[in-house]
Amino acid sequence: MLSRYLLKSKLCWRAFRAEDQALKTYYHGQQSLLELDVERAPLLAIDLEMTGLDAQFDQILSIGIVPIEKGRLILSKAEHKLVKIEGSVGQSATIHGILDHHLNSAVSPEEAMTWFLERCQGQMLVAHHSPLDLAFLQKGLSTHFRQRVTLMAIDTLAIEKRRLMRQHEVLKEGALRLGASRARYGLPVYAAHNALIDAIACGELLLAQISAIGQGESVKLTELLA
Repeated sequence: MLSRYLLKSKLCWRAFRAEDQALKTYYHGQQSLLELDVERAPLLAIDLEMTGLDAQFDQILSIGIVPIEKGRLILSKAEHKLVKIEGSVGQSATIHGILDHHLNSAVSPEEAMTWFLERCQGQMLVAHHSPLDLAFLQKGLSTHFRQRVTLMAIDTLAIEKRRLMRQHEVLKEGALRLGASRARYGLPVYAAHNALIDAIACGELLLAQISAIGQGESVKLTELLA
């Protein structure tokens, strides 16, 4: 768990260095969230589909988001964006099912990044295996704003790994995947590899994890930031 004071200091410095007002507002908003219990903090569960797993060479195909407010997923505010890419989706279509013609009405990467930053203002991101999603988003935002952008997120995979290790369980291959993690909490099986469905699945998993961790007690948001 990272120190709240260290996190606030880093966010303050990033806000100072930010050249765009939207970035300054984002970083300042993240600072205020660090004081909250996770049950009261506005959260935004996210998921991406990409052409591959290397943020340096692969591209974002779709972004799914769903807000979490006071322990509830707000499905009426859930959104999904397809994103234009350079070239073809190639063999990655066998994983996510997005074909080249599906992107005919997609938004540009620049539009996607502007939209995404607007939606995550004042909310803490939540993702399953967040380093992967954040790497793609940070690259896209950094390209769009022409300066380095750093995001923070609660990682449901990291939470589950810590929980299982505390119970001295052997981590079998695939045990930390989203579906396997949900199954341990009795959550239903959803079709995988759709950004919006996976964002919803991630949000539900977090709520189950918070309930298990807190056991009726409040959980500080900073306790869940790895």
